[in-house]
Order: sequence, then structure tokens, then C-alpha cells
Amino acid sequence: MPSFEVDGYPISYAEAGIGEPLVMIHGTLGDQRSFAPQMEAFAAKYRVLSLSMRHTWPGNWQEGGNFTIARHVEDVAGFIRGMGLGKVRLLGHSRGGHISFRIGEKYPELVRALVLAEPGGELDETLGGVPASGQQAANFATAAQKIAAGDIEGGLSEVAERTGGPGAWGRRAEHRKAINRDNARTLLGQMHEDRKPYTRAAAEAVDIPTLLIGGEKSQPSFGKIMDALERTMPRTERVTVPNGTHGLNHDNPEFFNKAVLDFLARH
Repeated sequence: MPSFEVDGYPISYAEAGIGEPLVMIHGTLGDQRSFAPQMEAFAAKYRVLSLSMRHTWPGNWQEGGNFTIARHVEDVAGFIRGMGLGKVRLLGHSRGGHISFRIGEKYPELVRALVLAEPGGELDETLGGVPASGQQAANFATAAQKIAAGDIEGGLSEVAERTGGPGAWGRRAEHRKAINRDNARTLLGQMHEDRKPYTRAAAEAVDIPTLLIGGEKSQPSFGKIMDALERTMPRTERVTVPNGTHGLNHDNPEFFNKAVLDFLARH
């Protein structure tokens, strides 16, 4: 599979289609394969590049540390610049949505349009959140401890239920479980990712056409983040995926793909 080196690390990616670039960033325990249901549909219109973040599959967490949000932001920005992609359409899911938001905040010259699919993280007090709560890291700490102790299935089940509700791991398709297992140990790095909360100032600064897309049946915490961003970011649209949970691009790919393509066609 192809890769492009950024600051000494080969960033692997899947690619399909021709035309203007659409870069996609996966979430926790994911990799470039997480957007398999989107590749063919999006490639009919764009040059689609689905990235694997540093230390995710086909890499290996044991290669080293540095799984921070800041490092991954720089990796994506370096990839866009180094590949000569110009201004891209950027889609991120969950943790990848947070990374994509930060790229829009720090490097707006690289982004033509943003799609944030249930972006993960926390709100600070300026957006109605709890000051310095650290709740997200605490939520995943038990899962990371289980994975470190060798209980991979137990740790992955814990994460799935935190993001998808009771029974989420049991309902997950086997091909998605396989991706999560391949990336299980990245959760050990994610415990030290230094993810900053969303602030009003940051949200107001991202003056880029943005689609916020969430699942009808997703956990309330993701809706609260999108509510705050919708109120605060200057140029947002919002769509809800029928019957979608946090894995909305897998739950209802036909609706998800059409919503994204319709939005991108206008930007």
C-alpha cells in the first residue's frame, strides 16, 4: 500500500478516484480501512485519500509513542503539503473529527470544506462544558488497563459501549472488530494524547464551510458537542443519519455518502 513520509514516519493511506482531493481521518481504534463504505462512492467524484494515523495499522503501536493530537495534526498537514494537494476537502470521524477541526483552526489555508462526523472531545466552560473535567480520558482508562493486561476483547468492548451504548461490541460487524483488534494497543498512547477541549474562540475561528453529521441513535455526548459547534462556528450545516449510531458511516452508508457528497458539491 502507498505511504508518504512525514517527519520521518511513513503515513500509509488508501487511494481511489481522480479529481480534487478529499482526505479522510479515522477515529479511535481505526485506520484507513474505517472508511471502506465510502471509498467507491466518493471516488466517483474525488481523489479520495483515507489515511492511517501514525502508529495505527499497518504500523504497530510498539514502534514507539507520540500518539498526541498535536502530532497527528502536524502529520495530516504535512501529508497535505507534501503530497501537493493544495486546498482539500477534509472529513474526520470521532477522534479524526477532532483532528480535522484542529487543522481547520490552525491551518485554514489547507482546507476548502470540513465534514465533522460526530467529532470527539469535550467542551470547555465557554461552550457550556465543565472546566477541566478530564472525563473523556477517565472513560477510556479502564479499557486501556484491560488492553495493557492482555484482555483485548474486554478493553475493546469497554470502548465500544462508551461510544455506542450497551451491547455495542456484540452488534459490531466482524470486519470492524478486526480493525479495532489490529489497533487495540494504540489506546495506550491515546491516554496521553493531550486533547484540548473545544473553546468558543477556537470554534469562532474556524471560518470554513462545515458539515456536522451525527447519528439518530448516537450517544447524547456527541450531540452536545455538535450543538455547541453548530451555534458557534460561522458556517455550519447539520445532517442526522437515520438509524445511525456513532458508527454512522457503517450503519447507513447510503444516506451518509449522499449527505456528504451533496454538501461537498456545494463547496
